[in-house]
Amino acid sequence: MLKDNWQDVAIEIYYRHDYNIDTMVRSTKKSLEYFTKNFSPYQYRQFRIMEFPRFQGRFAQSFPNTIPFSESIGFTADLTDPKKIDYVFYVTAHELAHQWWAHQVLGADVQGSSMIVETLSQYSALMVMEKEYGKEQMKRFLEFELDNYLRGRGGEIIGEQPLYLVENQPYIHYRKGSVVMYALQDYIGEEKVNEALAEFIGNYAFKGAPYPTSKDLIKLLREKAQPEHQSMITDLFEKIVIFDLSVTEANVEAIAAAEYEVSIDVQALKFEADDNGQETEVSLGESWIDIGVFGEKQGLHETPQLIYLEKHRVDQSTMTFKIRVAEKPLSVGIDPLNKLIDRNPEDNVKTL
Repeated sequence: MLKDNWQDVAIEIYYRHDYNIDTMVRSTKKSLEYFTKNFSPYQYRQFRIMEFPRFQGRFAQSFPNTIPFSESIGFTADLTDPKKIDYVFYVTAHELAHQWWAHQVLGADVQGSSMIVETLSQYSALMVMEKEYGKEQMKRFLEFELDNYLRGRGGEIIGEQPLYLVENQPYIHYRKGSVVMYALQDYIGEEKVNEALAEFIGNYAFKGAPYPTSKDLIKLLREKAQPEHQSMITDLFEKIVIFDLSVTEANVEAIAAAEYEVSIDVQALKFEADDNGQETEVSLGESWIDIGVFGEKQGLHETPQLIYLEKHRVDQSTMTFKIRVAEKPLSVGIDPLNKLIDRNPEDNVKTL
């Protein structure tokens, strides 16, 4: 058994294999700090993780102050490849987040309840992971989530629901939920999202009926968002919206000794889908989408250096952007960090 503590909270890990227990402790401390600061105080004086054998399954589950954690995704997980996502860190943060989302606030037994429990736990863990590994590393995780969402909806046999009506569809409340919540905080601000979540907890934590629904949560998020973000919240939560974004042509010209002008031709289409997957092209409206410029790959993860990343108004299906940067660019992209639901994110970035 390993013992540690965070402030006055005792951390205990019961294990047979000890390969990743340091990662679990680090994630626990970072998560307790972030969740307590941004949402509400942790309600117990201890937090425990217990290893169980892999033949019982590949999962972890959150009970009050105790997390059973499969050896196969935690205690014997191979994280030696630095290019792989540190899923032990992430799973620990996600399960700890359930001490707020389910063990403090529990949604009503209606459509969308798993958005409150699972999507908010995904978001909470995602923000802890961002603080630990940096914004540049989030692309790898968002790519993974987006790919699994697209695969899941491709195999749907009953009917895909918008996020706020999700019903026992993990590819929606986990995978799409991660992308949606990350996009939301990117547009309206992490602080505003966390203010809404703290207010949500303040309104409903440890209370009985009437229990909250996803509509109650969205109402609070709308109150924190600016008027220009209201239609985006509708698209993210209340509709099934899919983009088709790509860079069709890109060139760079040296303007001076340390100045380059990049010309980026993009194509942008927007679709709304029904529950059967039938898509209808709709107007882009006033979509604001990231345009990025990248340099050399660096670090253990070989992440391209982020030279420029700003949101631009994209209101036509084909547009050209000219951007000047002070460092030599090697690639460019539209929504290059995969913050939006894009049917084919592989063509979002083009090498110069």
